[in-house]
Amino acid sequence: MTEILLILLASIVLAFPLGLYLARVMRGGPMRGDALFGWIEKPLYRVLGVNPARGMSWRGYVGAFLLSNLVIAVLVQAVFMTQAWLPFNPDQIPNMRWDTALHTMVSFLTNTNQQHYSGQAQLSYFAQMTAITGLQVVTPMMGLALVVATLRALFGAAPAADAVAGDLPADRQIDVGNYYADVVRSCVRFMLPLCLLWAVLLTSQGVPSTLAGGPTATPIDAAAGMETQKLPLGPVAAMVAAKQLGTNGGGWYGPNSSMPLENPTPVSNALELIGILLIPIAVVFMLGAFTGRKRLAALVFGCMLAMSSVSIAATVWLEGHSATAASPLLMEGKEVRFGADGTGLWAAITTQVSNGSVNGMHDSLSPLAGAVPMVNMLINAIWGGIGCGLQQFIVYLLLGVFLAGLMTGRTPELLGRKLETPQVKLLALLVLLQPITILAFTAITLAIPSITGTSNPAFHGVSQVFYEYVSAFANNGSGFEGLGDATPWWNLSCTLVLLLGRYPVLVIPLIVCAQLAAKRRAPESAGTLQIETPTFALTLIALIVILTVLQFMPALVLGPVADHLSLTLR
Repeated sequence: MTEILLILLASIVLAFPLGLYLARVMRGGPMRGDALFGWIEKPLYRVLGVNPARGMSWRGYVGAFLLSNLVIAVLVQAVFMTQAWLPFNPDQIPNMRWDTALHTMVSFLTNTNQQHYSGQAQLSYFAQMTAITGLQVVTPMMGLALVVATLRALFGAAPAADAVAGDLPADRQIDVGNYYADVVRSCVRFMLPLCLLWAVLLTSQGVPSTLAGGPTATPIDAAAGMETQKLPLGPVAAMVAAKQLGTNGGGWYGPNSSMPLENPTPVSNALELIGILLIPIAVVFMLGAFTGRKRLAALVFGCMLAMSSVSIAATVWLEGHSATAASPLLMEGKEVRFGADGTGLWAAITTQVSNGSVNGMHDSLSPLAGAVPMVNMLINAIWGGIGCGLQQFIVYLLLGVFLAGLMTGRTPELLGRKLETPQVKLLALLVLLQPITILAFTAITLAIPSITGTSNPAFHGVSQVFYEYVSAFANNGSGFEGLGDATPWWNLSCTLVLLLGRYPVLVIPLIVCAQLAAKRRAPESAGTLQIETPTFALTLIALIVILTVLQFMPALVLGPVADHLSLTLR
């Protein structure tokens, strides 16, 4: 319990000043570090051919976002499929199969890092350093840029430089900032320095940081049939720093952060847990400083902290202290040095955030403890990914305003702007997209046993399949790894789910807020809905529970709940 409280407290205390600094970075005004960072940023702007001071409409912003993703996708796919011929490959790793390369590229491009491969065995140092770690730095900042653009539209709209024609719709004339400036500034001034600090701290704890090939050892037990064993090393610390700070997840090694080389000490374990929480919490504090609405930031922080506390308490208790936790079999898949509580804490935090790294196998969690990470990912806004979590929370906020307006008999409005049919239709699309995508793919996969690949055909097998698609849609990346997912079906189906879980959730809230910003603002009155109150916070939490837990209740009952009952009623 002390460890849990200290990690949460340290994350919040460190996140507060980081959030204030991040707000200054994203405002784009003069800063003390301009002389230091300018010599890196200016050449990048010249190469990109953009003017960082020129604002964009939402259409220009989204177009730049999608174009940058397309260019990066082509480059990364090429790296994976030609890595055998590229430098920094001392272990002679072969090229990736095309479908595995496609899934891996989309997974890391969408800030998910769902892995259908084993990192140390199927990726060269070059691929890990460029295609993997590079995306782990850039893609979370892309998500941050989209949520900052959404906040500009909602709280500080101005005419856009690329939409001056009077015949354009009003929502396309709203300035939401410059996409390239937002991504470059956040990477250079924020993400890279923080990753450098965390990499040094992890290296001090014994996480490998080398370009040399791994040593060869002679196993003590000759009965294993191995005369020698190759120990995989590499520049692991830099990748681990980026994966945790960027809410990326994944891992240099197949066993992820349960691997002693990737997470060797209690200090490295604490550093990685704090790294997972640090920036998502900082983004909430950034909200207050960036918009000037500290009470709104307090509302968001209070809701997220309340849900986080319930999630952590439930997972730790179910995994380490409930009746089902008494079985010694539940230590299968866990590191003894972390224990049940440490595994439960990590499982809760990594799925509250769109991180997905693990220090124990989620497939080995007790059934109900395994259900909590599923619910965390279905909500996807307890803290959420960098930018993505707050963007999803804005969706819940808009839906809460809509429902509260209906219940009070008033036209729903936020900040004096009416929420009308076009905006509600877009929000409804997002609400329906999640269950349609996840449940349809889960049903198809379970209906065709030859493509399922589960290690358990019973209720736990349902959980394995459901978890994989939930994780892909939530851009989380963790999995019930009893699943045989390195097949063309899983690679291609999860690729589609990854795309549907990333781009609509980032883009549609920006469009909705740009449409709201174009509307005439009505003055507040005695009947105006006050959103920055405890009552509205409770309404939001109730809405989140209804939209996530209840609509997925049949899948949860057929999976983890039935699995639990099958163990306890024998």
